[in-house]
Amino acid sequence: MGNEQPSNPQDDYKAKETKPQLGERWPHGGFRGGGGWISSDRVTSTYDLVEQMHFLYVRVVKARDLPPNPVTGSCDPYVEVKLGNYKGKTKHFDKKVNPEWKQVFAFSKEKIQSSVIDVFVRDKEMVQRDDYLGKVVFDMNEVPTRVPPDSPLAPQWYRLEDRRGESKVRGEVMLAVWMGTQADEAFSEAWHADAALVHGEGVHSVRSKVYVSPKLWYLRVNIIESQDVESLDKTQPPQVFVKAQVGKQVLKTKVCQTRTTNPFWNEDLLFVAAEPFEEQLVLTVECKAGPSKDEIAGRLVLPLNTFEKRLDHRPVHSRWFNLERFGFGVLEGDRRHERKFSTRIHLRACLEGGYHVLDESTMYISDQRPTARQLWKQPVGILEVGILSAQGLVPIKAKDGRKTTDAYCVAKYGLKWVRTRTILDNLSPKWNEQYTWEVYDPCTVITLGVFDNGHLGAENSGKDSRIGKVRIRLSTLETDRIYTMSYPLLVLQPSGVKKMGELQLAFRFTCLSLANIIYLYGHPLLPKMHYLHPFTVNQVDSLRYQAMNIVAVRLGRAEPPLHKEVVEYMLDVDSHMWSMRRSKANFFRIVSLFSGLISMSKWLGEVCKWKNPITTVLVHLLFCILICYPELILPTMFLYMFLIGIWNHRSRPRQPQHMDTKLSWAEAVISDELDEEFDTFPTSKPENTVKMRYDRLRSVAGRIQTVIGDMATQGERFQALLSWRDPRATSLFIVFCLIAAVILYVTPFKIIALLAALLYLRHPKFRSKMPSPPCNFFRRLPARADSML
Repeated sequence: MGNEQPSNPQDDYKAKETKPQLGERWPHGGFRGGGGWISSDRVTSTYDLVEQMHFLYVRVVKARDLPPNPVTGSCDPYVEVKLGNYKGKTKHFDKKVNPEWKQVFAFSKEKIQSSVIDVFVRDKEMVQRDDYLGKVVFDMNEVPTRVPPDSPLAPQWYRLEDRRGESKVRGEVMLAVWMGTQADEAFSEAWHADAALVHGEGVHSVRSKVYVSPKLWYLRVNIIESQDVESLDKTQPPQVFVKAQVGKQVLKTKVCQTRTTNPFWNEDLLFVAAEPFEEQLVLTVECKAGPSKDEIAGRLVLPLNTFEKRLDHRPVHSRWFNLERFGFGVLEGDRRHERKFSTRIHLRACLEGGYHVLDESTMYISDQRPTARQLWKQPVGILEVGILSAQGLVPIKAKDGRKTTDAYCVAKYGLKWVRTRTILDNLSPKWNEQYTWEVYDPCTVITLGVFDNGHLGAENSGKDSRIGKVRIRLSTLETDRIYTMSYPLLVLQPSGVKKMGELQLAFRFTCLSLANIIYLYGHPLLPKMHYLHPFTVNQVDSLRYQAMNIVAVRLGRAEPPLHKEVVEYMLDVDSHMWSMRRSKANFFRIVSLFSGLISMSKWLGEVCKWKNPITTVLVHLLFCILICYPELILPTMFLYMFLIGIWNHRSRPRQPQHMDTKLSWAEAVISDELDEEFDTFPTSKPENTVKMRYDRLRSVAGRIQTVIGDMATQGERFQALLSWRDPRATSLFIVFCLIAAVILYVTPFKIIALLAALLYLRHPKFRSKMPSPPCNFFRRLPARADSML
C-alpha cells in the first residue's frame, strides 16, 4: 500500500472516453439494442447513439355511454391507469357521459412489477369516495410491441367490466396498449410514472421538448431630417433630437448642433426585431427645454410589418411621414393630440436579413447563416447527439428532509434548442434521448447544459439551478466517428471551481459533402453584409445584448417555458464582464504562445555555443546552401512545415477538448478575486467614490480582457495549422505546403517576388471588400477559447 500514488485532482476535471451499450448499425438499416432486432431505417438514423429503453404505453382516447350517478343524475368521469404501485389519472369532466381525454401514460419496463394492467373508469365525487364505473384488464404477456416507423397502434373500444370481471350493460372506453421505446412518437407527450408526484403546472415542465429560436432581423432606421419643428419657447429656435423605441429598446440621435426648426441628423439607429413582429417603431421628436427636461414636439408610430425586408446592400428609398403632435399648453394628464401635417420627419427604414444576428458569444457561435432563408446554402453535414445520462450529481435542494436533484439537460445548436425530460429525485439520471441537427458550417460549437428543475411545484415558482455546461466544436470531430465521452460538469462558485457531476454523451458528425466543407474553409465566416456594412464595436455589444433578451423572452413564452436563467447561461450572457481570473488566463495564454520562440532562441544559443557539434555543422551547411541558392529558402520552409504536420499527425488529439480549469486559472484564483468576479454590476459597495472608480475599472479592464483574448486566439490559430485539432484544415494546409514547395522549387525566385509585389501593390479597382480565402481559412481555425471555463 505504501507504493500507491495519490490520485491527481486534475483527472476529475478531464473528459474521459466511455463504452456504453449503444444500439448498433447493421446491414440493411437494422437496429439492434438490448431488446433484439428492429428493422427500421428511421430508428437506425435516429436512435443508434443511445441505450434502448422500453416503455409500456397506454393511450386513453375517450369513453361513451357511461352510466350516470343514480343520486345526482350526472357523471364526472376520469380514468385511472394502474400498474403495480404506479397510478396515473386523467383529468375529469363535469357532467359528461361521452368524454374525450386523448392522453398517454408511459411506464418504464424496468420498474414493472405486475403482470396485469388495470384501467379504471371512475366518477369523481366531491364528498364521498369516487364511484366505480367499470374497468378493463390487460395481460402483460399479450401486449403487442410497436416498432416505428410503423403506424401508431389503432385504439379499440372495450366494454367496461364490474369488480367481478363480468361485462357491464353500459359503458365503453377506447384504449390502445403497446410496448415501445423512447423512439415512439408518444414518448415526449406521455405522462411518465417517474413523475407521478408532480402535479399542476409542474407536469408540463418535466416533459422533453424541442424549441426553435425566433427569427431575428436587424431594423435599421436612418433618421435624416425633420421640418417645421416647434417648441413652447417661441423666442428662439429649438434644439431637437429624435428618440426611437422598439419594445424595450430605446435609442436616441444626437442633438442637432444647429438651433433650427428644420434639423438635420442623417444617423442610423439599429434595433433587433423578432418574427412575428409584435412591436412597433415609436418615434418621438423632442426639444431640449432645460438641462434635464425635454418636451415632445411630435410622435409617429409605425408597425414593423410595413418596412421593406432587405436581403443585400441595395439602397432603400426614403419617405416623409407626418407627425402626430401633442397639444401644447394643456393640463398635465390631459394630453390631447391632434394631427399637424406641417410637421414632418424624413427617414428610411428597413428590416435587414443579410446579416447574421449575433444572439450568442462570438467565440461559441453555433449558427453563422444570415437571417433571410433565401440566402441559405445546402447543409454540409448532420450532427447527431445522444444525451445518455449523468453520474454523481451534487444534491441541489431539499425534499422531504433529504437532499436531491431533479435534473434535465438542454442542448443548443443553431436555431434549434432541445430539452430532455426531467428525471425526478435521482443523482444519476438516465435520459437516453437523441437529437439531430443540420450543419451548415462545421466551424461552429454545440452547447449542452444540465440544470435542476425548480418549477415542479403547483405554484411553479423558483429558478432552475445551474449544474454545469459542455461545449463541443464540430470542426475538431472526425467524420462518421461515434464519440462516447463523459464530461465533468464544472461550475465556478464564490468558493472556487466545483465539480457538480459528469454528463455522458454520444455524438457523431456525418459529412454530406466534403467538397462543400473544403469550400467553406475559404469562404467568409459571416454573411456578406457584415463586411460591406460592418457594425461598430458598441453596436455589436448592444445588438447582441438585445438579441439575447429577445430570445430569452420568446423561449420563456413556450409551453413548457425555457426560463431566462437557462437561456442566459447557455448563451454566456456574462462572458464580457470584467474578471481578474479571466484576464490572468488570457495573459498566460499569450505567454504560452511565446514559449515556442523562447525555445527557438535557446536552441540557436546552443548552436552558437557548439553544445552539439553535429547540429552546429549541419546548420552552417544549410546556411551556406541557402545563401548560395536563395531560391531554395521558401520551398525549404514549406517543405519543413509539411514534414512537421505529417510528424504531428501521430500525436494529434483523439478526443474533443473540454473546459480546462488550469487554463481558465480557476484553481489558483484567490478568494478576493472571486468576490470581485461574483460582485454585482454596478458594484454593491456603499462608497460612492469606490463605486465610480470600481465600475470604470471593470468596464475598461473588460475591454482589455477581450482584446487580450482575441490576440491569444489569433496566435492559437497559427498553432492549429499543423496540430491536427481540425483534421480537415490541417490536411488542406499541409497539401497546400507541398504544392507550394513544388511550385516555388520549379519557379525562379525573382518571378515569385515580382508577382507577389504586383499582387500586393495592385490597383484598388482589382481589390475586393470581401476577405481573401487565406484570411477566411485562418479565421475558421479552432482556438483554445473553446476550452475556457
